[in-house]
Amino acid sequence: MQLSSPAFADGEAIPRRHGYREENVNPPLRIEGVPDGTASLVLVVDDPDAKDPAGKVWDHWVVWNVDPDVEEIPEAWAVEAAVEGRTDYGETGYGGPNPPDREHAYRFRLYALDTRLPLETGSTKAEVQAAMDGHVLAEAALTGTYAPG
Repeated sequence: MQLSSPAFADGEAIPRRHGYREENVNPPLRIEGVPDGTASLVLVVDDPDAKDPAGKVWDHWVVWNVDPDVEEIPEAWAVEAAVEGRTDYGETGYGGPNPPDREHAYRFRLYALDTRLPLETGSTKAEVQAAMDGHVLAEAALTGTYAPG
């Protein structure tokens, strides 16, 4: 399974417009090679470089029960046929990069599951990860960087 973006290459800079203090819209994503038997997809976007300034990995977007036939997540996706969780901004939905100190690397991780998750809107990444346990068929990752403006 592969995850990519037409907006930035793996390891490259995420365009400014996707930042929390800019337009705060998710970048477009492309999904390929979802394995047979996949019942749903989960997308998690977080910032492991936030451990030093924030004291933890910062959660920017958690989306689950995405249809496994989805091949593209458009920019500024209006999530209707999936469920979004709570970010560390205390909001539900996408919360873009906003590093306080230096350039950070942001992980976009996609998981193919053999089930749908029975979680409510606003659940946390930890709750989603616990529900996913034992159900992951495949995973893919994309990393982008973002520096303070």
